[in-house]
Amino acid sequence: MPDNKQVLTTFYEAFQKLDFQTMASCYHKDAEFRDEVFDLKGEEINAMWHMLCKKATSFNLTFSFEESNSHLTVTWQANYLFSQTGRPVENKITANFEFKDGKIIKHRDSFDFWRWSRQALGLPGYLMGWSPFLRTKVRKMANQNLTKFIKANQN
Repeated sequence: MPDNKQVLTTFYEAFQKLDFQTMASCYHKDAEFRDEVFDLKGEEINAMWHMLCKKATSFNLTFSFEESNSHLTVTWQANYLFSQTGRPVENKITANFEFKDGKIIKHRDSFDFWRWSRQALGLPGYLMGWSPFLRTKVRKMANQNLTKFIKANQN
């Protein structure tokens, strides 16, 4: 059974290459994912990474590990052009994980939504990125896009 750090190294190295299939192989079938926009389970997680990798433009990712008392945290930074606006984004994320059977069972990404929205959305993000209204609107739009993507890519 691979150790947890190796699973995450495989995951993030695949992410650097936009290899969503290898990323998906790192998740347990009953996995849960949550960040500032998505709250997903199982195959929805794989679909999200597939969608994000497919839409990625001018993408670059770096990552590093922080280990303490058997807890493993990954800090990563993604630089890309936001697909909806074409604006450059530098998103700094902290990721926490739980594992089961040598795979990721829980994945929680945290980032500063207001900072992200100012970059991705420009003036509307600057003015409203702190508000629950904009966060809810972004979540709803992202989840609608994911639902459309899943329907369009069903086998």
